[in-house]
Amino acid sequence: MDLNQLTLFVAVAEGASFSSAAKKLGLPKSSVSRGIARLESSLGVQLIHRTTRRVSLSTAGQALYERVSPMLLALRKSVGELPELEEEPSGVLRLTSVVDWGTTVLAEVITRFVARYPAVKVDLHLDNRVVDLVAEGFDAALRLAIAPLKDSSLRARRLGVLSLRLYASPAYLARRGTPRHPRELSSHTWVSFRSPKPFRLVGPGETLLMPQDGAIVCDDMFFMREALRQGAGVGFLPTMLAEQEVAEGRLVALLPKWSMPAGSVWFVSTAERHMPRKVAAFRDFLLETLKQRSFPM
Repeated sequence: MDLNQLTLFVAVAEGASFSSAAKKLGLPKSSVSRGIARLESSLGVQLIHRTTRRVSLSTAGQALYERVSPMLLALRKSVGELPELEEEPSGVLRLTSVVDWGTTVLAEVITRFVARYPAVKVDLHLDNRVVDLVAEGFDAALRLAIAPLKDSSLRARRLGVLSLRLYASPAYLARRGTPRHPRELSSHTWVSFRSPKPFRLVGPGETLLMPQDGAIVCDDMFFMREALRQGAGVGFLPTMLAEQEVAEGRLVALLPKWSMPAGSVWFVSTAERHMPRKVAAFRDFLLETLKQRSFPM
C-alpha cells in the first residue's frame, strides 16, 4: 500500500470527484484515476463507485476513509511541527569545543545567540579531545588544527587563525636568565602541552623542533598559563590567553622573532545534505560576531 495512493483516495473521498481531487493536489485527473485503480487492485476491493457526474464510497471505501483520514491528518500535523521546518531555529544545539577557546570566546557568543534565538537551547561540552560528532550525538564542534581538516564525513569552516608564542614569568627569568636563541631553551625548564609530536619553532631562516619533555605536562592551556605565572618554567600559550598577562607584567613574551606555526579555529559539522537551521544559524552568528568584535586570536 502506497502513502501517495492513500492521499489520492482521501482527496477523492472528500471532494466526491476525481476532478476536485486533481485540482487540490495539482495533478492531472488521469493520474488520480490511475492511482485509485492501483490502490483498489492492491487491496483487492472496490473503494469507489463511479458515475458520470460524481463518485461515492463503497462500504469498504467508507471504512478505509474513516481509518486513514485521521492518520494522514496526524501525520501532516507531526511533519509540520518538526523543528527544522519552522522558520525560526529551535531545539537543542549540542556543541563541543576545545576548552581554552571555548571558555575565552564562546561564553559571550552563546549568551548573545540564545538572546537572538530564544527557541534554541545550547548544550555545550568543553573537551580537548577530538569528539566523534555522530557517535556522541553532537551537532557541531569548534576545533583547533595546524593543517586543514581532511575527514570527508565532516563539513568544516575556518573561523580564524590562532597564534602561539613562548612565555615565562619575570620571576622565572630572574632566576634562570632570558633565552636569546631557541638553542638556549634546552637548559630551561619546560611547561609542555601534551602532544606525541615535538613543537616546531619557526624563526629567521630556520625551523627547530622542540621536544615535549617538560617538567610539567598537561592538556589544559589555562593550567599552563597559571603554572607559567607561578614561575614553573617556559612554555607556549595562545596569544589570546597571554596578552593581558603580558600587559599587566605577569608574563614576558620570549624570542619575538620566533613562533609556532599558526593554527586555525574550525567550525565542524556533519556533512549532511541539509544543515539543520539551528546549526546554520549558530555558524553564521559566530562568524558575524567574530567579524564585529576584536576577539583575541
